[in-house]
This record gives sequence, structure tokens and C-alpha cells, in this order.
Amino acid sequence: MATSPRNVERLPHDRSHLLCLTDGDRGPSRILLDSIDRWTSAMLADDLAKDKAEGGYIMGRVISKQSGVIAGRYVVNRMIERWFQSCSASWSVDEGQMVSEEELILSIEGPSEGVLRCERVVLNIIGRMSGIATETSEWLNTSGGLPVACTRKTEWGLLDKWAVHVGGGLTHRLNREDALMIKENDLATMEIEVSDEGSAVANAVNRLDFEKEASFCTVEVCNTKQAIEAAKAWSECQKRRSGEERIVLLLDNMGPSRCSETAMELGREGLREWCILEGSGGIKREALGEWVSESGVDLVSTSAVNMGVNPLDISMIVGGE
Repeated sequence: MATSPRNVERLPHDRSHLLCLTDGDRGPSRILLDSIDRWTSAMLADDLAKDKAEGGYIMGRVISKQSGVIAGRYVVNRMIERWFQSCSASWSVDEGQMVSEEELILSIEGPSEGVLRCERVVLNIIGRMSGIATETSEWLNTSGGLPVACTRKTEWGLLDKWAVHVGGGLTHRLNREDALMIKENDLATMEIEVSDEGSAVANAVNRLDFEKEASFCTVEVCNTKQAIEAAKAWSECQKRRSGEERIVLLLDNMGPSRCSETAMELGREGLREWCILEGSGGIKREALGEWVSESGVDLVSTSAVNMGVNPLDISMIVGGE
């Protein structure tokens, strides 16, 4: 049997605090607002959708046609506030709330030309982001409490990350500047000279700026030997500086059984307490039970929660004046 996943109080993979303000008035952070503005302006430009305060006053009711978790409220509100000032949105559900089939999600009111010109982009946003939030929640329902994170494989950037968070998942790092990840291609560009005393991953760890990088640093490894070398170098550096942060070891394409062997070997070497183990690569929702019972990892990461996900089926029904 694998060693049980460690009790990691807060995984560094939870970067939601960088996307949503928690002090004072809750709402999108500056980086999420900037992302919303970039994506919505591009979508509106492609659809040639501009506000036009003409036509009779109407109400468009956005209705769910299947059950799911709603996401995209911040995005729609910001888009209407900035680009469709003749219209207003009134929500019947909160961000992250589960809706049933035929349930009212929100109403958009305003001149008919304005409401109809923003309709398609509004439906695309809510449909896609709610589809991701719903898929993520289904992964969490299957994972038995094992955290699930997305990756940097995204189609809508931070909007995907936010939708994963709404569904209960972890965002992982938001961009290259958010946290350091050392992967195979990074090692290839670092010009590290490997000696008998250590491997490339160990030497890469020894070269880190711990004051800057230690809070969230991920090193990709593909076998137990690399994991041991990286963890040993990390622990020695941390002991010298009296640091307590853990290294994230991304166990790439190793599967539950090899991850279990690695977790147990790290335990035998007295290194497990210095590590957060992340299982990644080819993980399927139907195999999560095996990851929970056998792998010994602290979380899994996958692009399956946000890439190629079916949007939530929703539609807008326009009423009279």
C-alpha cells in the first residue's frame, strides 16, 4: 500500500486569492479584470457586437437547459458595464451555485438592439465557464477529497482558471511569473554541468533563489531517482536557511503505482515531509479511485477539467416590453 497523502494545510496550487479580492468589497482582482477585458473585447470584436441603444425595451431571460454549476458572473457583469451601458443584468443565482434544468440564471434588460447584440457573447461566456465549473465539480465528487488542479493548458487563460476555482478545483500557477516550474526544457536551457555529486535537477534546485522562489516551486521529475535527488537538495538548502517551505515534485506520467513507490522511498529517506507530491499526465476521471487509494500523492493535476469540456447548455428567451 502507498503512504497516505500528507495533510497539506494549504496547497500553493490555490492561487484564487490572486484572482478575487477578499478584503472589503469582494470582486475580481486587477489581473482578472485585465484578462476579462482582453477576452471580452476580442469576442465582441469578432462578433461585430457593439452597443446600440435602439428599439423597444425588452428583457432577455437566460435559462439553463441542463443542471450544472454557474460561472462567469464577474465576466458578464464587467462586459455589460463596460461595453453595453444601455443594458443591465439581474442575476437569479450566485457564482458557483448549482442550477437545475429550466432554472432562471439571469435577466438582461435594455433596448432590443443592445440586448440582442450582446446575447451570443453572454451565452458563450456563461456556457463555457459553467461547463468547466461543472466538469471540475464532477472530478471533485469522484476524487474522494483528493485535490484536483488544472494546468497552464488553457483556451481562455485566467477565465479558465477562475472557472476551475468556482467548481472547487485548484488554479495551479497563473502564469510563468506567478511561480517557478522547472521542467525538462528549462533544464535544457540552464546549461547545468552534471557531476558525480548530483543530477541536473539537484543542481537546478541548488541554484534557486530561495528567498524569492521557495513559497511555490515545482520541479518536474519522471522517476524515483530524480525525485530523491531533488528533494534531498531542497531539504539541505532549506536546513541551511532554516526554511520550512516544501518543494512540489510533479511526478510526470508515472501512474499511481510508480508514484506510490516514489512516495514510500521518499519516506524511507526522511524526505517526504519536505515534499508536496503532484501526480500528473494522462489522468482520467474514471481512474481517480486508484489515485486516491494507491498513489500517495497530495493532489493530481490535469487539463481535462478545462480543455475540450462541453459547455453548459443554456439559452436566452426574450419577453415583451
